[in-house]
Formats: sequence, structure tokens, C-alpha cells
Amino acid sequence: MSDPNEFGSQYFEKILNMVDVGVHLVNREGTTVFYNDKMAEIDGLARKQVLHKNIFHVYPSLTHETSTLAKVLQTGQEVPEKIQTYVNVTGKRITTINRTYPLFDNDQLTGALEVAKDITSIVQLHDQILDLRHQLYQAKQKDGKKTGAARYHFSDLIGESSAFLEAVSTAKKASRTSSPVFICGATGTGKELFAQSMHNASVRRNHPFIAQNCAAVPGDLMEGIMFGTTRGAFTGAVDRAGLFEQASGGTLFLDEINSLDLLLQAKLLRVLQDGIVRRIGGTTEQQVNVRIVAAMNMEPQEALDKGILRHDLFFRLNVVNLQLPPLLRRQEDIPLLAQHFIEKFNPMFGMKITGLAPSAMQRFMAYAWPGNVRELGHAIESAFNMIEPEEEIIEDRHLPVNLREVPCPVPVPALRKPDLTAFPAGKLTDRMKQMEREAIVDALKRHGYNISLAAQALGIKRQALQYKLNRYGIARKP
Repeated sequence: MSDPNEFGSQYFEKILNMVDVGVHLVNREGTTVFYNDKMAEIDGLARKQVLHKNIFHVYPSLTHETSTLAKVLQTGQEVPEKIQTYVNVTGKRITTINRTYPLFDNDQLTGALEVAKDITSIVQLHDQILDLRHQLYQAKQKDGKKTGAARYHFSDLIGESSAFLEAVSTAKKASRTSSPVFICGATGTGKELFAQSMHNASVRRNHPFIAQNCAAVPGDLMEGIMFGTTRGAFTGAVDRAGLFEQASGGTLFLDEINSLDLLLQAKLLRVLQDGIVRRIGGTTEQQVNVRIVAAMNMEPQEALDKGILRHDLFFRLNVVNLQLPPLLRRQEDIPLLAQHFIEKFNPMFGMKITGLAPSAMQRFMAYAWPGNVRELGHAIESAFNMIEPEEEIIEDRHLPVNLREVPCPVPVPALRKPDLTAFPAGKLTDRMKQMEREAIVDALKRHGYNISLAAQALGIKRQALQYKLNRYGIARKP
């Protein structure tokens, strides 16, 4: 039998050339001893151009301070995920996410191994988006046009449940000031809709509203996006205003703020306290006037306990706390929201859907909606794709599979008719009141004590049903 070590060595290079990440191995002097096919593809070089060459010969734009391989050779410590932008010997500009590891033999540092993922095209696309936004920002500054980008108002928010109305009331009150607002709510509950509504109801309505999902951008790029950059600050850097400058006078909405690394959170805290921004690589500071609305989809205490949110930043942002209820806690709003999405999609699909069949609505009411309002909208859109052009009612068969699998509640048998002989003769008003009360109780039970559905079944407005519940002393829940 052959030596296992020889067997492993035989296939080592073949395996590393099959993986979809770049692998670059250098010795103690920084000379390349292994360089796989994917790394050659990323760099746009032939392997023979790199093998047995020093890293600074291959990548002349790097220095001992900017090269992750050189840093690991100097310190003997691992460099975790880091974005690196460099220019190779042919002049090609490349951006990668690297993890770099020191290699030891009997406690002696013998080299370094780097694993790289190419994100050049992603960064180029992101830079184009930033450039376009910067050009739009400059153009609107010159012509003095309204720079706000908030489309939603409080009148666009749909719901009548007490938890939802309480959140709306808090947001409306917060609109009168410029204090920071911290919005907590699960994915799909409408955090940005509330942020836009507050902006449009405030004195800042004619100034910019800029939204940024902090989890959508790699950490090393986020600082430049937030505070701006100065030409020459790093490879490829240009003069570009950051989010604070672009949103000056208006509102900056930072979603998933717990995704920012702790160092950037500290820098953000300083800007919030002083109102002063300095671009990366810049020497001058400027005052900005921005209202911050921050949001995240986990409970603040959980983020604090995990150490992914600084306590001091949370306390600075949590001046006004806005809790958005999940759809599971506002079930009475489901019929209203379903009808809203039906009216929204009708013109888009060229259809005339009037509503949901009772059994389909029962499944909507019984479903947990982990994706909240956003998922409900997607479910209605899915049904529009399944329904025939001549049909007008969304049936169970049109619903997504996960909703069709929801058990449909068994209808509650109708209560027996009231015994009219129990009332004294001539007391017609009393008999009518008793019949009305029985009908209301029956409707509530049949519709799972959902006030909106019960009112719809009775042919009266929701407000009218609530009045009658109070009048007859009927409990809203069993």
C-alpha cells in the first residue's frame, strides 16, 4: 500500500484547483509557492506569472501595510474577512474578500495562506449606484428641487387593530420633533413605511429621505458610504458625499443597524452627538443636520446581550421607541390588508377580483404569517398568477401551497333561534334586540371572533358592530 502522505500530496493540487475560491500560498519571504486556477482567474494572470514571484512584484500597488499576506507574515496572526482592492502587474483593478492564515511548523512561522472570493463586479455595480445617487444629489442641489424620496404617508398605512393604531399614534407624535427614533419589528412589518410616513409628516418633508440597509453592504465599504470619501484616500477612492451629507436637512433611515461593526457604530455615535462629519481621507469637517431613524428586526436586548449593538449607541438612538406588531398580533387587519393588495394588483394584472372565498379567508386567518404583511402581499400576488381571467373570487386552489395546507377551521353550527315566547307579548323592541344579539354572537363564533369578518357577514360597518358589542355587553373574545 502506498504512503498516505504521498497519496494526499498527489491529489492536493488537483482538489485546490477544483474549488471556487482563490487560494494563494506564500513562504516566509513572501514568495508564491502555490497559486490555484481560480486565483489566476480572479487576478487575470497566468499561474507562471505568479509562481516563485514575490507578492510585491505581482501586486505593485500593495504595501506591507495594505497586503494581508504581508501583514500575516509580519504578525503571525490570522486576518479575518477583509475587503482588499489592488492593482495587479497588468494594471487590472481587483476587489476581493480575503481570509488570511499564518502557517507554522514546530511553532516557527513558515508562510501564509490566503483564501479569496472575487467581488470586483459587485463592487463596480455598487460604485455605479453610488455615483448615480451622488450625481442626483448634486443636480438637485443646483436646481433647488425637492430632494425627498419618501413616497408613503400615514394615510397609506392600513390597519385598525389596537396594537397597530398605537404604533401609528406614537409615530405621528414623533413626527413633530427631530429626535432619533428606534423602530423594532420583524421582517415585513413595514419599518421603512413608518419611517417614510414620519418624514413626510415632519418639517423635513421637502428635504431628502435616504434609506440604507446596513446588512446589504460589506463592512469595509460601509464607512465610505456613510461618511463619504476623498480622492486618494485609498485605491480607487473618489470625491463622494456620504449618506449624512446627502441627507442633510432631511431624514436618514438606517435599517438593520445591528449589522454595522462595533468600530463603525462608535464613529456613528460621535456623528450623532456632535453633528460633524469628516470624509475618509479628508482634512475638513462639516456640520450636518440629519434626523436618524434606525431599525432592526430583532429585540434590542438580544442584540445588546450578543454584543452586536453598542449600549451607548442604542441609548442615543432609542429616544423614541416604536414597536411594530407582527401580523399575528393584528389578525383583524388581515381582511383589510388582503383587500388592499387585491385592489393594488387588479390594474397590474388587468383583472377584476372582488375578494377571497370564505374558506380562503379562514386559511388566511389561521396562518401564522412569519413574513408578516410582506408575505401576505406575496400570497395575494401568487393567487393572481393562478386565477383564471374570468374568475372573480380567490379560492383555496389559487393560494400558495403553504396556505392550502393550513387546516380550515370547522364552521361553528348556528345557534338555535331565540325562543320568542320567552318575551311578554307586545314587547317587540325587546324581541328584536334579543334576535340582534343572537345574530351578532353567532357571527362572531362563525368567524373566530374576528370583528371585521363578523361585521362583513352581518352587512354592517366595523364601527357599528363595535358599538353594538358595547351596547349588549358582548365579549370580543371567547
